[in-house]
Amino acid sequence: MTFDEAVYDYVCRVPRGKVTTYGIIACAIGHPRAARQVGGSLHRNPRPGEIPCHRVVNREGRLAPAFAFGGQDVQADLLKAEGVPTELRDGLLFVDLNEYLWRP
Repeated sequence: MTFDEAVYDYVCRVPRGKVTTYGIIACAIGHPRAARQVGGSLHRNPRPGEIPCHRVVNREGRLAPAFAFGGQDVQADLLKAEGVPTELRDGLLFVDLNEYLWRP
């Protein structure tokens, strides 16, 4: 399995209504220092809508300002549709990781 395939496989297991982080994914697939590479893999998502990359946030719970499929507002809308609210702080959107973080 390639790095990208491992990322997509992991992200597909994140349940509706939960999020994970780039770093957690990197650790889970055996590459603990590759959080940025995880972001690159998600940016190249070959199956948007099927691979739920909108469920991935940074280690602080921040949504991606440059979300590959429409920006942080689109990511927030997708999360809201799954019951995950976001909070606006200084122009950036955040998810409460204490409540919505998923770890298998």
